[in-house]
Amino acid sequence: MTSSVKTTKVYDEIIDFIAAGTTPQSVINFRLSEAAQERLEDLVYKHKMGELTPDEKRELDHFLTLEHIMRLAKARAYKYIKAE
Repeated sequence: MTSSVKTTKVYDEIIDFIAAGTTPQSVINFRLSEAAQERLEDLVYKHKMGELTPDEKRELDHFLTLEHIMRLAKARAYKYIKAE
């Protein structure tokens, strides 16, 4: 894992995606980068092993909250596309 991934929060990609503006289709198509996915897997592994630092726990918690919002947004985006 590169040091840039460690210093960038895994949820930053979601925030950047939202901030850049979206369409229903881009919401549906959104996927984390491979680097962010690796970071997430690392955090989940550390969580399972009981090795998360407090900062990593916050990072994982924030990601899970945003990930839930993205799932809801994707479901809503499908409705918008179907209505067109």
